[in-house]
Amino acid sequence: MNGALTLAQEAQGIEGINPVLNMSIFGAFVAVTLVIVFRASRNTKTASDYYAAGRAFSGPQNGVAIAGDYLSAASFLGICGAIALNGYDGFLYSIGFLVAWLVALLLVAELLRNTGKFTMGDVLAFRMRQRPVRAAAAISTLAVSFFYLLAQMAGGGSLVNLLLGIQGAAGQSAVIAAVGVVMIIYVLIGGMKGTTWVQIIKAVLLISGAGAMTLWVLAMYGFNLSGLLADAVAQEGSKGEALLSPGAQYGISEISKLNFLSLGIALVLGTAGLPHVLMRFYTVPTAKEARRSVVWAIALIGVFYLFTLVLGYGAGALVGPEAIASAPGGQNSAAPLLALALGGPLLLGFIAAVAFATILAVVAGLTITASASFAHDVYANVIKRGKVEDKNAEVRVARITALVIGAVSIVGGILAREQNVAFLVALAFAVAASANLPTILYSLFWRRFNTAGALWSIYGGLIVTVTLIVFSPAVSGAETSMIKGVDFHWFPLENPGLVSIPLSFLLGWLGTVLSQKGDRAKQAEMEVRSLTGAGAEKATAH
Repeated sequence: MNGALTLAQEAQGIEGINPVLNMSIFGAFVAVTLVIVFRASRNTKTASDYYAAGRAFSGPQNGVAIAGDYLSAASFLGICGAIALNGYDGFLYSIGFLVAWLVALLLVAELLRNTGKFTMGDVLAFRMRQRPVRAAAAISTLAVSFFYLLAQMAGGGSLVNLLLGIQGAAGQSAVIAAVGVVMIIYVLIGGMKGTTWVQIIKAVLLISGAGAMTLWVLAMYGFNLSGLLADAVAQEGSKGEALLSPGAQYGISEISKLNFLSLGIALVLGTAGLPHVLMRFYTVPTAKEARRSVVWAIALIGVFYLFTLVLGYGAGALVGPEAIASAPGGQNSAAPLLALALGGPLLLGFIAAVAFATILAVVAGLTITASASFAHDVYANVIKRGKVEDKNAEVRVARITALVIGAVSIVGGILAREQNVAFLVALAFAVAASANLPTILYSLFWRRFNTAGALWSIYGGLIVTVTLIVFSPAVSGAETSMIKGVDFHWFPLENPGLVSIPLSFLLGWLGTVLSQKGDRAKQAEMEVRSLTGAGAEKATAH
């Protein structure tokens, strides 16, 4: 089959795209969700309501919301584009993101729900010195959220570029800012309850839309996946048979193999350390519901990532790699262009609205997580030492923090709008796997672990990871680097997970053995609570 789009269409934007229709559908989604958010805000009065939705959601509801929170712009835009252009190498993102949930299910979900209250800092500070550990947890949460927010806003920039035909940086920046403002409204007004309902709606729309497109593409090939793969390989401008084997993106060399391994490790281990995912476990009433949440999330996310395989190769076959690479937004535009090739402007408008909804829902979840971490861990427990007299003060601080985070995310999204969103999310996963996961696992499973070990692990993992990212080819020294025209990299891998994750575990162990033993009584209490749920926090606030 011939590519549905040609390079000649680039000059006047992509032929067939109707910006008015696209934005009308997206506007309808925003209007409906804002009504839902306002209704949810009526019951948002306490810290528990704002941070954990009053722990009122069931396991299946929370599982769908987790899928909505987790299936980000990287999942839909970045992975489809990566598979369309790089085949097998791009599909590694799907496999890594999915397998990661087994780690979350087996090691984290139930224990975390039993031990904590609102944030990751609750778990880490349970049997350690409150102030330093909570401060460290908040800094780590903000760092991970920042990288993830960059990815979502970059995806927003790509969509704006493609769907509105806005070529100038000023116009794109204005629309990114508008998306950021809507996201801030979700968080300020609806809190976790409103955000959760937005995520549920978005998950249903995204999985339904991706499923419909997948069936459409397969039907065009008589449900013969081999025929689809053969057509993608045969397209002019494709990487040929290399699309079906490792190496199309990174090449075949010792460094590329290590880079591939490093990326895989970061994706698999990163999920269990993502603060916005961990916080979702607190929105259910019991540990049993937390387990059910993860089972539902795994099922939905697994089905979606199977869809991305078909959508990615489908975009390569029906749109063509040259058209994708040269379109506004680059490879992030593969899924919307495939929708245009299949169903014309109407399907494109729906898929575009879903993609925008994806970005809104995920950035809302990230923003409420980061603001909750600052307000609950830093303000309430570090600055006020757990003695917040005004019961509404903590929520007020969280809302102010959300405004600041929203502004920073808008600026970051404008600066990062040309980056591949799947790649940016992989960096967020590396930070989460290095700075958060070792500390969480040590806290839950190692009796000897103490405050010094936690601080060494969090700060050490965070510093090492960010340093390696800054001095990697991801930032400078390569054609795809974030900063063009300069080269100050000395670390050879684009993703630092292979080095930073083991080093963070080592630092946590070293900090522990070189310092005094922790509080054994508190450790025993935490062990009993995490395993049995006895004494787990109820839906109460300060």
